Amino acid sequence: MSTPQRFRKEALATLTDQIGVYALCDLDGQPIYVGQSVDGIRSRVRRHLTSARSDIIANRQVDVWEIAYVWGWPVQSVAEVAPLEGAVFARYDAEQALMNGKIEQGPVDPVIWPDKQVVQVIEENERLQRLQPAQRLARQIQQYNLLVDYILNVKDAVHLKRSLEAHFQRLVKYHKTFL
Repeated sequence: MSTPQRFRKEALATLTDQIGVYALCDLDGQPIYVGQSVDGIRSRVRRHLTSARSDIIANRQVDVWEIAYVWGWPVQSVAEVAPLEGAVFARYDAEQALMNGKIEQGPVDPVIWPDKQVVQVIEENERLQRLQPAQRLARQIQQYNLLVDYILNVKDAVHLKRSLEAHFQRLVKYHKTFL
């Protein structure tokens, strides 16, 4: 197993496997996808980061290369998961469009957020290398093209177009940084 894969595996082993909500965060530490797991956060995140057995990876919504951190909010009961996911989604989608497409917006009632666990899933030197504007822009262009192709040839869905818009916003941001 190569060093980056070993680092990710060891980092993920420290992530809680309680039920709850998680955010996949980019190289800047900004959430790009919010999800929930009633089977265990670590198990769900591992599927996202290590295989195409994840819809968001298979349909090109998220580029695993861009994920540097995972945040987890473990909860005690299944009833707490959906309201917390809605609150986390609403908070971070307001800052920068998330790649999610099929999530209900924020809860009606206030939600108490549990303590957040933060796990870095790539080594710091690798994260810093990936932040180089030329590398990041090229990667974002590629991901944007993959998602357009998926929408045109596999599935034309509203949630995928919402993800495409989020990717476009990131593309513009990386373009400006590159210039």
